[in-house]
Amino acid sequence: MLILLLTLFFLLAAILGIPLLYALMFATLGSIKAAGLEYSDTILIHAFAGGIEPAHFLAIPLFICAGEVLSRGGVGNRIIEFAGSLFGWLPGGLAVVTVISSMLFGAVSGSAIAGAAAIGSVMIPGMAKRGYPKAYSAALVAVSGTLGVIIPPSISLLVYGFVANVSVRDLFLAGVVPGTLFGLALIAICIWQGKFGGLQTQGDRSSFAEVRDKFFHCIPALLMPGVILGGIWSGVFTPTEAAAVAVIYGLLVSMLLEKHLKWRDLPALILEAFTTNAVVMLVIGATVSLAWLVTAEQVSEQIVILLGEFATSPLMFLLLINLILIFIGIFLEPVPALLLTAPIFIPTAVAFDVDPVHFGLIITTNLAIGLFTPPVGGTLFVASRIANVGIGAISKRLIPHFIASMTVLLLITYVPDLSLWLVRLLG
Repeated sequence: MLILLLTLFFLLAAILGIPLLYALMFATLGSIKAAGLEYSDTILIHAFAGGIEPAHFLAIPLFICAGEVLSRGGVGNRIIEFAGSLFGWLPGGLAVVTVISSMLFGAVSGSAIAGAAAIGSVMIPGMAKRGYPKAYSAALVAVSGTLGVIIPPSISLLVYGFVANVSVRDLFLAGVVPGTLFGLALIAICIWQGKFGGLQTQGDRSSFAEVRDKFFHCIPALLMPGVILGGIWSGVFTPTEAAAVAVIYGLLVSMLLEKHLKWRDLPALILEAFTTNAVVMLVIGATVSLAWLVTAEQVSEQIVILLGEFATSPLMFLLLINLILIFIGIFLEPVPALLLTAPIFIPTAVAFDVDPVHFGLIITTNLAIGLFTPPVGGTLFVASRIANVGIGAISKRLIPHFIASMTVLLLITYVPDLSLWLVRLLG
């Protein structure tokens, strides 16, 4: 009964266009009143405050800040130039460059929204000059931007590690192959559309000297994932310390090497980054309050029983989880969605012998797809604003990319070795 009320209240809030923070609070308080539950507001306030209190959540604002620094510091342009020198000659060359650039930027920033904004602001106008329809360019940026959710260092994988008490090091290792497969599937679509869809013919290859020069200019940006992930995997610093290192490294690259950022730019940049983080943390607090209600009323146990009736095997359980998570991912950002769903579904996943690290990749991949799924995907809105194109026009162009993404999701779901072999190899 309660889960039905929560769903109805949240969907009503979404239809009315209520912001996510208030929609979550509306669903929580509305369900309590409608069900006649006697919980005081003080309990919910304590749950809200306790949800944002853990020290390891400091990694979230730091990674957000690092993404803002790199987005404005010229690193995105360097990555695009290097990717263009390597792959711009392929059919659909600029589309391929967009995907490759998003993969590289995702490995630097860990944020889907930052990736879509940084790459989209350069590539969408550039693709328009080469004859690409704006709706196509926006759709591609919306999809490829979500690679930052899967490719390490991913903020979503970081949060899942905290919530599920799973090694962040193992999760980052597990994200390498799925993220690469996701990117390769999108590249294949871009080449096919470039060759047979008339979007762009093959261009000229860059000379070895041009590729070499672009590579050397891009080395500081390309080293950043190695520094962050290498430090975590080797145990030199924790994920939270890695986030601080990312900020410092990003500032050094952007201010001393790229020289796109000045000292006078820092106050506004930091203010914007932490304003974004304030919204994220408030949403986390509201999500934890909702999760507390779900736990107190034993909704998770009811869901487990319900899933057990329909999911008679691990294959069926994973199929149901994919359907549920994609639906949730349409309405919720990855971080609050993880906080809400992971504690509920992990016990059932363990009961079906699904590895928690593998399950983390399943959840994050589903939520990544939700980011570009209409009507309320986060990267979808970013790309729409940059291209100044309506959601409806972009949605039509999303269909091939959505099919490719769902294919990769099924592979990740039902072939666990794709996620776990690197963990086992280096574990």
